[in-house]
Amino acid sequence: MPLDPQMQEVLDAWSRSGLPEFSAMPLDELRALAAVPRLPEGPAARVDSLSVPGPGGPLQLRVYRPQSELPTGPLGGVVFFSGGGFVIGELTGHDALCRQLAVGAECAVVSVDYRLAPEHRFPCAVDDAYAATCWIHEHADSLGIDHRRLAVGGYTAGATLATTVARLAKERRNPALVFQLLLYPLADLRTFDTPSHLAHAKGALLTRESVMRFASLYVRAAADRADPRCSPLAAKNLIGLPPALIITAEYDPLCDEAEAYAAALRAAHVAVTLSRYAGVAHGFVNMYPWLARGREALAQCQRALQHALAGRA
Repeated sequence: MPLDPQMQEVLDAWSRSGLPEFSAMPLDELRALAAVPRLPEGPAARVDSLSVPGPGGPLQLRVYRPQSELPTGPLGGVVFFSGGGFVIGELTGHDALCRQLAVGAECAVVSVDYRLAPEHRFPCAVDDAYAATCWIHEHADSLGIDHRRLAVGGYTAGATLATTVARLAKERRNPALVFQLLLYPLADLRTFDTPSHLAHAKGALLTRESVMRFASLYVRAAADRADPRCSPLAAKNLIGLPPALIITAEYDPLCDEAEAYAAALRAAHVAVTLSRYAGVAHGFVNMYPWLARGREALAQCQRALQHALAGRA
């Protein structure tokens, strides 16, 4: 369908800003841009920061909870990884989204500040994401989280990390996870020639050139791209992964690979809900203050998390 009028307004505003495309912006400027909060703070939530051991040094976490504790004991939890093509991710930039998920789904959201490329290339982010998830599972009681009701989630590169952690957890039998929340995942770094990559190469906030640039900064060698920890679609065995909600956008270069991954999960008998939102571009869920479809998708994520994490502590 045609580009949603509200989405067009967002893209027009970005165009008027005079900022270059992500593919042409210096990395330090990209990171500085990501660190600036652009959303209203969001609903009131209790937010705690902590530092935990990681494979490459301390990892910074933020734990979001509804401000009023629920009377049923420990909360279900989701370990959340931000997007940014493995090179930009920043805790402050997705603070509002984490608040929305914690309050709307009545759960704990633990945001992980994993190491970034090119300073720390693949598989550093994967190692951090898995280590953080294991630590959170092991220390769930002290965090007020029920370790039997733990999910993973993220957007773009963060969704790639989330589903990779889910697969590693299954293969290593630790930790037990109950759900995957995957917002427009980057599912295949081996090729950038899908119809959606070609049809939506330019004109939106995320371009084909940007995706290719981020991938080149993330991987060390061509062989890394075929590693299933890097490209989830390259995994040979997806059987036994937890149920997933996958959100895609019609005008997103990543749309086809994300939907191909949903199909691969279904072929492995994983319960998957795939929701493609028409007329919107990459990142639209994070634009919920201005986009009706962003609010719809956010509400779907909240409901899905609340349902997946329901149960007695």
